[in-house]
Amino acid sequence: MKKQAGFTLVEIAIVLVIIGLLLGGVLKGQELIESAKVKNIAQDMRSIAVAVMSYQDKYRAMPGDDPNARARWGDVACALESATPPLGDGLIDQGEWTANNPSTPTKASCVWNHLRLAGLLTGDPSAVGPSNADGGIFGVVSTVAQGGVAGIPGTLIVCAGSIRGRHVIPLDAMLDNGIPDTGSMRAAAGTQVINKTAVALNAVVDSDPYTVCMGF
Repeated sequence: MKKQAGFTLVEIAIVLVIIGLLLGGVLKGQELIESAKVKNIAQDMRSIAVAVMSYQDKYRAMPGDDPNARARWGDVACALESATPPLGDGLIDQGEWTANNPSTPTKASCVWNHLRLAGLLTGDPSAVGPSNADGGIFGVVSTVAQGGVAGIPGTLIVCAGSIRGRHVIPLDAMLDNGIPDTGSMRAAAGTQVINKTAVALNAVVDSDPYTVCMGF
């Protein structure tokens, strides 16, 4: 009878080490991807805030609230025939932050058109506002009644929707104090919330979607 050969303990150990290294590489790769998403969202929120401030500095008006946009750029500019509150009051205070399509003009939806026409953001001026790395959208407003999470200070509020729970605390730590219900950045449960109470640190669920907003 022919003797059957099996794996030696050394061979089995080598295979286990290789499997361990492969699994370690996969997990490290996933960690790097998650970290990159958080950094991308944080950078986009900062860039949007800087673009809005730069627009205000250049044109003495807020994007979306600029009464001279149509005179400056012509019919390609998103403009309201009338607005309540009126254009030129220095606030993006008409339309909720989720309104990001210039074809249905509100102050909030005209923001992206004006920023792109001014060369402060890339993209087609007639297109909807930018999306974030988690697949949600960004929005810019001036009041929490339009802008996501209750208690955020300031009159320039940048929101990002559909942020995964596992990204909420690292994002808050990168831009604020790491606590999602205090400070300048706050998060509330839901993909696109309006003036909702912020979620406590110990209540964030990794797989759930949140709206994250920051006041500048």
